[in-house]
Amino acid sequence: MHMGEKFSRMPGWSVLAAGLFCSALVATALFVSTMASPEPVEAASDLARGTHLGVATCGGSTCHGRQEADGEIVRQDEIMRWQEESTPGGAHSRAFRVLREPRSIAIAQRLGIKDAASSAECLGCHSTAAASKGPRFQLNDGVGCESCHGASSGWLSSHYAVGASHARNVSQGLIPLDNPKARASVCLDCHFGSAKQGQFVDHRIMAAGHPRISFEMDLFSTLQQHHDEDIDYIRRKGRTNSVQFWAVGQAMALERSLNLFTKPAIATEGIFPEFYFYDCHSCHRRIYDSASARPSSVDNPGRPIPEGMPPYNDENMIMLSAAIKVAAPDIADEFDSRSRAFHAAMAQGRGPAVAEAARLRQYAAQLADRFSRASFGRDQTFRIMETIAGQAISPRFTDYEGSVQAVMAIDTLLNGLVNGGQVSESAATSLRGQINVAYAAVAEPNSYEPLKFRRALGSAVRTIRSLR
Repeated sequence: MHMGEKFSRMPGWSVLAAGLFCSALVATALFVSTMASPEPVEAASDLARGTHLGVATCGGSTCHGRQEADGEIVRQDEIMRWQEESTPGGAHSRAFRVLREPRSIAIAQRLGIKDAASSAECLGCHSTAAASKGPRFQLNDGVGCESCHGASSGWLSSHYAVGASHARNVSQGLIPLDNPKARASVCLDCHFGSAKQGQFVDHRIMAAGHPRISFEMDLFSTLQQHHDEDIDYIRRKGRTNSVQFWAVGQAMALERSLNLFTKPAIATEGIFPEFYFYDCHSCHRRIYDSASARPSSVDNPGRPIPEGMPPYNDENMIMLSAAIKVAAPDIADEFDSRSRAFHAAMAQGRGPAVAEAARLRQYAAQLADRFSRASFGRDQTFRIMETIAGQAISPRFTDYEGSVQAVMAIDTLLNGLVNGGQVSESAATSLRGQINVAYAAVAEPNSYEPLKFRRALGSAVRTIRSLR
């Protein structure tokens, strides 16, 4: 499917999503479908081994360096799209360049970094992390081809050879990005954080002016897609199931967050906990001292914590809670129970919180496995959308982070129905106005109002329900 043939999301989506993607890229260190059998993903980190040969190695006119998309099997203009200046699709190629821009220079000065463009604290995500570099590798290529596809020394020659197969290329080091778990593992390193050098944007870095972290795998994949999902692609790799990518991305984001939280070197900052893990909006509120002032927070039934405690950022827990009720109902109650137990343990101390994080992490990993093997059909997708805005889930939209995930989810799930031919483009287009109202309710963090957002989201889903 050509990107131009994908259902076009309207301004509410494009403005917020493009902004989230570009800021998240900077923030990374300064439906029934026939799916191919999942490739092993446990070695995703190992696939980065080998020599990185550089973007120039892929740029020949008979490879991926053409000016027109006229290749017989692949577009062959992929590098031009990677370099596109006017869209979020070119953000990866701009990643190194932004380190020399005024905002990055100011952030580096506040952090006491002499030069962001030469600092390991920034280069872990603003360039291609490569232990071994070939003669054509250039640091200023930014996030190049091999950042996502893996070091190419093992598979560069074989991937275009006569009789080459995707499975063989994967066995030689190509990262199987068609596998949702493999893709999430790669994307999360920079768009969410990892324990590797230069791949964790802590509260100190954000306080210096770095954008907040935000990530939703299917949405960001759409913005970065440089290939056509045509008949040949489907034959070799299977058709992408957008809902599956969304669900797996949510599960693996939670698993990653909890994993990082258990690491003392990352999860603490002096005498304080590392505030990266907490919901920004729950603390960054206006303060009122008058006698008639009322608390500006809204009670959240999913967070049994004492009044005044900053809550863990549970945006992915909320989305998973909605997905589980439809796609994995046998563990829905236990997942919700473990989520609440984790929040409650935060008030007891780091030891109990880490223990509960480990238990909840097991469920997140289990869900990633189950969702990666699931085929999310039309009925399931509609039910997940309705659950997100339903009475069991919507009262948990009390802070900005979870609400952003909710509106992106509704948009992604509707887009998946359209791309799967389960809802017509004309019918979906007629509902864009409602979704844009929900986007408007999260357009500005400082003006976010929980009840206003819930009404907007509920109205959008009630309208979408008519498509069933």
